[in-house]
Amino acid sequence: MRFALLLFILVPVVEMLVLIQVGGQIGGLTTVALVFLTAVVGIALIRKQGLQTSLKAQEKMRRGEIPASEVAEGAMLIFAGVCLLIPGFVTDVLGGVMLIPPLRKLLAAGLIVKFISSFAVKGAQQSGHYHFTSRYDKSSKDKGDIIEGEYVNEENDLIDKK
Repeated sequence: MRFALLLFILVPVVEMLVLIQVGGQIGGLTTVALVFLTAVVGIALIRKQGLQTSLKAQEKMRRGEIPASEVAEGAMLIFAGVCLLIPGFVTDVLGGVMLIPPLRKLLAAGLIVKFISSFAVKGAQQSGHYHFTSRYDKSSKDKGDIIEGEYVNEENDLIDKK
């Protein structure tokens, strides 16, 4: 919550400082025109890339696949659109970075991995079992023992027996 408040205060201050500096160098009217130009060009690019992403997602759903990366990319395109509509150059740069497809795909993959791992950990914590080990664990290799086992959710067994 504090981070969001700090961001809410800090972003406009940084944007104003940059706008004042740029306005001092190239003139106020030119600066305003440049801000409008970046918004118009950015929105046009977002519409094009958003349509492409939507079509890819629909194609994956027709094939019976989950369009996870397309959904993540769509969310990033929405964020890029918001950044490009906020007057200023710092947010325009951030929005512009989100419009570069290879970077967006890389960030989308990271978001998907983070979402899945947090979902798995939350599910394990809710069930009361959250100790996971891999077959190749350095600590078990040093001891010389590898123990294999099965996972049993005792809460579900109790529910099934009732």
